[in-house]
Amino acid sequence: MADLSSLKDLGTAAQASAPVHERKVDSLGRSYATGKRKNAVARVWVKAGSGKIIINGKDYSAYFARPVLQMILQQPIVASARTGQFDIVATVAGGGLSGQAGAVRHGISKALTYFEPGLRSVLKKGGFLTRDSRVVERKKYGKAKARRSYQFSKR
Repeated sequence: MADLSSLKDLGTAAQASAPVHERKVDSLGRSYATGKRKNAVARVWVKAGSGKIIINGKDYSAYFARPVLQMILQQPIVASARTGQFDIVATVAGGGLSGQAGAVRHGISKALTYFEPGLRSVLKKGGFLTRDSRVVERKKYGKAKARRSYQFSKR
């Protein structure tokens, strides 16, 4: 490099190689994604439809009885303003109900971006595409739990 003018050419080359997100749909018109949270893993299929959400063969309101968990599921759909436009089928295993709801939300968000790549910026801004990496800390020897010590007694 003799001068700074060669750096200007590098900037345009970097902009041209920005990742282009393309639509990923199978032969049945569905997009598939895997969502994870804590120990729960959700497999999610999204296709154009009337807005039904089926989880492990049940309606989502029957599977997740708590309104908070139902709201967590619908967050990516509401944020992308696509309420009632997609049918969602999910199978989820592992963890508890809260982790499973988070896993399904993560899977729905990823599947929506595969089905409609234009929604990526909205979902990314809402934080729905980021996998929540917090998991339970392992128990250590000499401790009652991960960090809690046994009760101390002087005598």
